[in-house]
Amino acid sequence: MSGDSAGSSAPIRTLGILGAGKVGTVLARRALEAGYEVLISGSGDPAAIALITSVLAPGARAVRAEEAAREADAVILALPLGRFRELPVDALRGTLVIDAMNHWWETDGASEELGGPAASTSELVQEHLAGARVVKALNHMGYHDLDERALPAGDPDRLAIAIAGAPADADRAARLIDALGFDPLVIGDLRSGVRLQPFAGAFGAATDREDLARIIEEFPRTERGREVLAALEPAALEPAAGGNGSMDA
Repeated sequence: MSGDSAGSSAPIRTLGILGAGKVGTVLARRALEAGYEVLISGSGDPAAIALITSVLAPGARAVRAEEAAREADAVILALPLGRFRELPVDALRGTLVIDAMNHWWETDGASEELGGPAASTSELVQEHLAGARVVKALNHMGYHDLDERALPAGDPDRLAIAIAGAPADADRAARLIDALGFDPLVIGDLRSGVRLQPFAGAFGAATDREDLARIIEEFPRTERGREVLAALEPAALEPAAGGNGSMDA
């Protein structure tokens, strides 16, 4: 939970999900099936999402965002990106926060800050959530695939989900993603998350670990990748040398 001195070594038993839409309720079901206690919040009074939670994620407990943030060992952000400044900063201090948000102009409005080539949205979230341990993951796969295509470890048809963040935090998120039914692929630091945002090749990808790594590595050679390279520091998107398929931002 928030402020946990054990940091990256602490097991995740209670998962908070901020956002009770399609992605949030799908992830709640996945987490419940994996044996986690789940706290889910909407935009206000928990009573407003109690019915939808009981139908779409039976067993999850509808609470206010501050309670989910305070009581959970890790928190998934599954709300509209344009609302990230509403997140409870103090309650999330010290907590592993998995950013599954994307910029959608239909809900967030046109925004260079959130949707331009220089936008590294998970870094914006980290700047707002001072003291939280933000990683980017669970944003690039559609909710239907998250819902219907989870498989046990070792299954040859298992899909992969990429993770960008500090090594210890990404490793902790990787254990959660594995438990949810997907192969984790750590790709580098938080800025590497630009490779997973809308208009990148990995966005919408539902494929295995090897193919996902290939798509992500090709990003700097794509049209969108060149746009991002021109907007960010040139060194920011260079692949890491060697390693186990991970890459720098």
